[in-house]
Amino acid sequence: MTTIRTPTDETEARAIQDELRARVVLDEPGPPPGSGLVTGVDVAYDDERDVVVAAAVVLDARTLAVVEETTAAGRVAFPYIPGLLAFREIPTVLAALESLNAGPGLVVCDGYGRAHPRRFGLASHLGVLTGLPVIGVAKNPFTFACDPPGDRRGDASPLLAQDGEEVGRALRTQDGVKPVYVSVGHRVSLDNACAHTLALAPDFRLPESTRRADALCRRALRAATA
Repeated sequence: MTTIRTPTDETEARAIQDELRARVVLDEPGPPPGSGLVTGVDVAYDDERDVVVAAAVVLDARTLAVVEETTAAGRVAFPYIPGLLAFREIPTVLAALESLNAGPGLVVCDGYGRAHPRRFGLASHLGVLTGLPVIGVAKNPFTFACDPPGDRRGDASPLLAQDGEEVGRALRTQDGVKPVYVSVGHRVSLDNACAHTLALAPDFRLPESTRRADALCRRALRAATA
């Protein structure tokens, strides 16, 4: 795993992003959907107490049963700056992943990979640091434009940057429900990222990996700040 570097200011953070972005692997398909392990990661904050908690929940990709779950708590290491959110979350997310006994397999972030103004969101950052296949599944399109996908589960439309680059897809995971926004982080194709997302969301809008990690980190934050 690449050593974590915590920047001292915004300029250094952007320089680190530029350096690490060059290491993103975009030409691998990634693991087949519905096989092996899938790990959801998410974070929760208490800004008043300067505490961040991360959760990692490992699922059997075929059955979606929980294999293992873990949390880690720490201090917020970097101020909130749009586009640089990963620097606030990465240290604690890595600590949660490193405490797993099971290999995480594919990692699913509640956030962005290529669908980021600097093409290097949390999913890409985490993938480069760990070497793992990682995708981002976000609740909104951030700064990018897209046409609404069709109303049926599995319908998708491209998420486009101003230069026309497809940085992700709006994906309908349930009939008539708001789409999610899928992007490649590292070592997974966009087609495969969307297939994984559908496999992980049989009943709800969000992937089970994200739903379970979100619930766990919220519980852990309440315990850490009690």
